[in-house]
Amino acid sequence: MKLDELRINEFTDLVASDAPAPGGGSVAALYGAIGAALAAMVAGLTQGRKKYAEYAEHAAEVQKKAVDLQERLLDVMDRDTDAFIDVSDAFGMPKETEDEKAARSAAIQEGLKGCTRTPLEMMELCDETVTLASSLLGRFNETSASDLGVSFLSLTAGIQGAWLNVLINISSIKDEAFTKEARAKGEALLAHALPLAEECYQKLLKMCEG
Repeated sequence: MKLDELRINEFTDLVASDAPAPGGGSVAALYGAIGAALAAMVAGLTQGRKKYAEYAEHAAEVQKKAVDLQERLLDVMDRDTDAFIDVSDAFGMPKETEDEKAARSAAIQEGLKGCTRTPLEMMELCDETVTLASSLLGRFNETSASDLGVSFLSLTAGIQGAWLNVLINISSIKDEAFTKEARAKGEALLAHALPLAEECYQKLLKMCEG
């Protein structure tokens, strides 16, 4: 089952069910995808308008890249659920003998690393989308300021939600080098994306207020 092929109500019903996945990780990726989609929308609305003709070429480039990021975020949304299923299967492995226990423990640890890599990828994609969307500021169809504002809010939720999933997984990983690298990478992405998204949101808020 591919999550991105579900109807909206089917997806939300699945999240609301007692099924352990999809959960917060996949939802974070969806927030990112929505943020990218809104950036693509705003870029599209900027093209073909005489008033914004000087920005049309840039807007077309943004639109193309935003659509690609949207697709990549939807892909990682599915892979995040797959990663969770892998680690769940590892927990279900037999543990009667010492060899079985060792194999199970190794599989769990590898599964947890997989569950860390996907939200880190989400963070990278959200950060890239924030940077892309920010390039529209000052050269976009201003009637869509609220749409671009929601894009930044969605991307903020996406990257912070993905970060929570990184943290909860690395807390159970014994490989200190892996956890140190994952934490440093995530913190660097947050340090870049969050202030930029907030700065852009505040500018758009003022535009909407008139």
